[in-house]
Amino acid sequence: MDSRGLRGGSRGGWAVAVIGAASVYVFLYAPMAALVALSFSAAPRGVGWGGFTLEWYGRLFNNPSIIDAVLTSLGVAILTGALSGVLGLAVGWSLVRGPRRLKAPLWGAVALPILLPDVLLGVALLCFLVWVGFPLGRLSIVLGHATFGTAYVAVLVRSRMAGLDPLLEDAATDLGAGRLRTFLHVTLPQLLPALASGTLIAFTLSFDDFIISFFTAGVGATTLPLKIYSMLKFGVSPEVNALSVLILGVSLALVPLAFWVQFGKKGLK
Repeated sequence: MDSRGLRGGSRGGWAVAVIGAASVYVFLYAPMAALVALSFSAAPRGVGWGGFTLEWYGRLFNNPSIIDAVLTSLGVAILTGALSGVLGLAVGWSLVRGPRRLKAPLWGAVALPILLPDVLLGVALLCFLVWVGFPLGRLSIVLGHATFGTAYVAVLVRSRMAGLDPLLEDAATDLGAGRLRTFLHVTLPQLLPALASGTLIAFTLSFDDFIISFFTAGVGATTLPLKIYSMLKFGVSPEVNALSVLILGVSLALVPLAFWVQFGKKGLK
């Protein structure tokens, strides 16, 4: 085959790759773009374009039940991020520096919440909480969200721990620092990018979660996704579109921030 045939083949492969990638992006992001557009539509049913308006966002901020749901989701997500960060740090450190015989079982326990279907995990959490007599409410949602939030933090901390230079800890020990002081002043500062990004991911997943919240929430503990679900029972409304756009904005802001913390300039030090 001559060079022109090779160039033609490469151009054909490049075109196929571009079309395939564009199709995937359209499939993933076209519904989001439509949702954002419809949240500014004056159409009363929330479908179709009826002119530009900010009325639905104004109604959201004047709706006390929605404000309460937002505050509930923020409180749950903050507590979930904090609890997941503490537990994930301990688990991630144990996966690298813990006893060898415990690493495999511990790694399986970390991977299980990530691999299990959310419905199965939600039912299991509900059965366990009822069995032990734990009251369902905001705290039960936090504990449920922390099961998968801890797993994500632990995975990131473990990855960061595996890349640390153990000679730094050995040098601190040789200079007279104890284990706790070595961890606080040498190891922990190097783990902070992974810990911060994992905590942000846990916060985002908790704020967006519906299935686990549905099974573990009690009376008076309505998170934002649960509020949207209850509103959809009466049909799609423009307020639901606007509320969904706000959740989308929070997610799009926090997830890139988490990866920047992990892999940005600070995360590479």
